[in-house]
Amino acid sequence: MNDTPHDFLHPKHWKPAVGYSNGVAATGRMIFCGGLIGWNADQAFETDDFVGQVAQVLRNIVAVLAEGGAGPEHIVRLTWYVTSKQDYLTNLRALGAVYREILGRHYPAMALVQVVALVEDRAKVEIEATAVVPQ
Repeated sequence: MNDTPHDFLHPKHWKPAVGYSNGVAATGRMIFCGGLIGWNADQAFETDDFVGQVAQVLRNIVAVLAEGGAGPEHIVRLTWYVTSKQDYLTNLRALGAVYREILGRHYPAMALVQVVALVEDRAKVEIEATAVVPQ
């Protein structure tokens, strides 16, 4: 480990990962965010737009992490659940811009899974986050 809260793990002979990391090693206090969706603090959706909901989810993650004394730079894993893989793929450029605006240029280990539906009917994306804050 170095001065950062974590080390990215990437075998030297693998092609570079773009927008995510294959693995992360971290030591410290762990914070787990449950599956957060794209509604605001009042549990109201402000948009049905996929990118708009992703932006809100990422802001929600940042808010929960702040409660635990963490920031986006402490995220070591994100698991995305989307109702449409096509919505994700079609909006990669806009998603990247929103992601960088809210989380910066920090790319933890990530997984994305298409699901049939989420519990909230209007939700198009749900994201779980794990962060590690150095002691």
